[in-house]
Amino acid sequence: MKLIVGLGNPGDKYKDTRHNTGFLVIEKLASYFSIKLKEESRLYLAGKGKIAGEDVMLAKPVTYMNRSGEGVGELMRYYKLSPSDLVLVYDDLDLEAGQLRIKTTGGSGGHRGCASVVSSIGTEDFIRIRVGIGRPAGSPDVVGYVLSKFSRAEVPLIETAVESTVDAVRMIVGNDIITAMNKYN
Repeated sequence: MKLIVGLGNPGDKYKDTRHNTGFLVIEKLASYFSIKLKEESRLYLAGKGKIAGEDVMLAKPVTYMNRSGEGVGELMRYYKLSPSDLVLVYDDLDLEAGQLRIKTTGGSGGHRGCASVVSSIGTEDFIRIRVGIGRPAGSPDVVGYVLSKFSRAEVPLIETAVESTVDAVRMIVGNDIITAMNKYN
């Protein structure tokens, strides 16, 4: 079983913000593949289903971003999953809005949610899909930026990126990560 986790912050205050791009992807996957997410723990919402004929679990940690690894670690231990079963989806400031990058290993790139997952599961060797949100133009207020909503001009870029991420996840789950990387990197 593949565990597909999207990172974000819980609550209406953060809905549709740049930092919740991972949640947007999980919600789109759940809609496309008719997977119901429900509270399975105080640490995450999750739901099981099939993508590309394979068993998957979609999950959204309900802790704040910096503690995302707690829920991911709990899920992986409970279901006896290995790091190779994990696909982590999250926002990336260093990519232009709408761009994707798929990697099979690597550091957190300064993303605290990813760093929390690495710390919790004890390895950097898992698939991650980074969705570009761009950097704030001329502003040092990165925190304010990632916690703000997308501009009207960015919305179509992010909607396309979410659709592309859904397609990439489908390929990855179907054991075709090379095609996904060639198409979206």
